[in-house]
Amino acid sequence: MGSLDISMITIRIRTIGEPCRCAMMAGMPIEEGFRGQRLLTLPRPLVAAALRQPVTRRMLVTDAGHYPDASEHEMHRPQGAPEHIVIVCVSGRGWARIDGQIHRVPPGALLVIPVATPHVYGSDPEDPWTIWWAHMAGTDVAELVASTGATRQRPVLELASVERIVALLDEIVTALERVPSSARLLRASGVAWKLFTEIAIDQVLPRSGDPLQRAMSYLEQRLDGSIRVPELAALVGVSPSHLTALFRRATGGGVLAHQTALRMGRARVLLDTTDATITEIAHDLGYSDAFYFSRQFRRHHEMSPTAFRARNTP
Repeated sequence: MGSLDISMITIRIRTIGEPCRCAMMAGMPIEEGFRGQRLLTLPRPLVAAALRQPVTRRMLVTDAGHYPDASEHEMHRPQGAPEHIVIVCVSGRGWARIDGQIHRVPPGALLVIPVATPHVYGSDPEDPWTIWWAHMAGTDVAELVASTGATRQRPVLELASVERIVALLDEIVTALERVPSSARLLRASGVAWKLFTEIAIDQVLPRSGDPLQRAMSYLEQRLDGSIRVPELAALVGVSPSHLTALFRRATGGGVLAHQTALRMGRARVLLDTTDATITEIAHDLGYSDAFYFSRQFRRHHEMSPTAFRARNTP
């Protein structure tokens, strides 16, 4: 990555001790200025330069911050923003209006607003939100936003672990609060990339107690058994077609493909860590026919179980 000339550029950082009293006293919405907030904005000449560099041109955090207890907070962008926006509601509640539709943002939720999308968002008047947020630009950001499943029609996502996402946003803010440099911008870009991938994974992996998680747990605990998809679906309380759709969304394959993948994973461990024969391993995994197990193993690994075991033999 080339160096950026930042000698004449300063980053805008605001840490607020007192909120903007004039706006509050007048009963007007507040865009920023909350007790204890962290706010940074990269100067636009620096943004333009970074978007010409080999790595940050793909992903660049241009603005980020933390607004605690953001009473009266409201932001209007009739033309949208030139960047993609993510907002994590840690506590309290908020709302957003996109394409004339009001979307509620509860605690533990993520609001995603794509680039150039007209919007208004704000804090609930009775239960003001606390938020972490960031703006991102770059050639790859739209694809990463799409990977989360968020759309203009469905901009609010539930997070399984809001703490993990907040930790990444905190890392971004901390990296950019210091004197800007190519290395710090690159670090923030890397963390932002991880942020989007964590959000995307968060949307497809099973939640504790849901049908997909219970079905996966059942298969993991019974690698040596066999079960039909309708039977497994009945055990977890969904239709066979719905269970199959859940597995395809989370794993890219169906129920039986996931069971086979679990068995192959266990087979690799047994081949690497035990002296069990191929027949014994096959039976341990529920295959009555060792030749069929070997064919399945070869299909997944392009080598026989014997060759797999021998690969690490001196």
